[in-house]
Amino acid sequence: MATKIILDCDPGHDDAVAILLALAAPESVDLLALTVVGGNVPLKLTVNNALRVLALAQREDIPVYAGCPRPLLREMVTAEHVHGESGLDTGSGKLLEMPKTTVADLHAVNYLIETIRGSAKNSIILVATGPLTNIAAAFAMAPDIIERLDQLVIMGGACHEPGNITPAAEFNIYVDPHAAKAVFDSGVNLVVFALDITHQMLITPARLAAIAELGGRAGAVVADLLEFFNQYDMSKYGWSGAPLHDPCTIAYIIDRTIFTGREMAVTVDINDGPSLGRTVADWYSVTDAKPNAMVITDGDSDRFFGLITERLATL
Repeated sequence: MATKIILDCDPGHDDAVAILLALAAPESVDLLALTVVGGNVPLKLTVNNALRVLALAQREDIPVYAGCPRPLLREMVTAEHVHGESGLDTGSGKLLEMPKTTVADLHAVNYLIETIRGSAKNSIILVATGPLTNIAAAFAMAPDIIERLDQLVIMGGACHEPGNITPAAEFNIYVDPHAAKAVFDSGVNLVVFALDITHQMLITPARLAAIAELGGRAGAVVADLLEFFNQYDMSKYGWSGAPLHDPCTIAYIIDRTIFTGREMAVTVDINDGPSLGRTVADWYSVTDAKPNAMVITDGDSDRFFGLITERLATL
């Protein structure tokens, strides 16, 4: 039976691939809705990009709910330097077609609360690939939904790896560290895909070429998106490709054997200063702190990209 998920995202190139991967695996993933947060670009653009990606997949039946436009306590930080002014810039310069559908009327936080409360316990996995503002707000307004979730699977943090927006912090956590801390401290059944694992998943030239050769609705478009996405990180890190972060969360739901991890105690630094947004992980269990997250530490990058290529070919 397919796993029911809600994907909370801020598209963003890697969010877009995560959405398409979820839609391309209907036997494993039942995507109920997209809830959208401001992050990689402002909320108006992340919502529009979510609708564009659904239109590309011809799945306008999936509802999109707009959520929080800014962090709980801080000023907004965005990442146009990585994703371009639209949030989904392409190598060719041709943007995804404008969607014909519009965003749903209900606020994303209210949708999360109503849907999780109205579903059987442990029947939904909530996936978050952007700042955790919507999730923290929902948990604060309705703490009863925390134990109703099967899991919360997030892309965020840098537990053993340096940060990618500051020396200490990963972007999603840094954008709203107070929301992230509230979520990590909530007691939710948490699975974390931090930079420690996503930096193992590089979009090498061979992997990009395999996607470009797929044909169909998705192959050439995804390759065009990833060609742009590759440019910033390849320049920054000197690697053979950019890390493909967000689809790790969906690949985990489709095939958990691709990844391994272990339980750790993780907290989020919310103190102003150079460590703001750092995810402090007790990697070697040197404290008595109770583990609060399954941190994914390793994965098979060939199987990961093989899954993406195989599934995108079906769209």
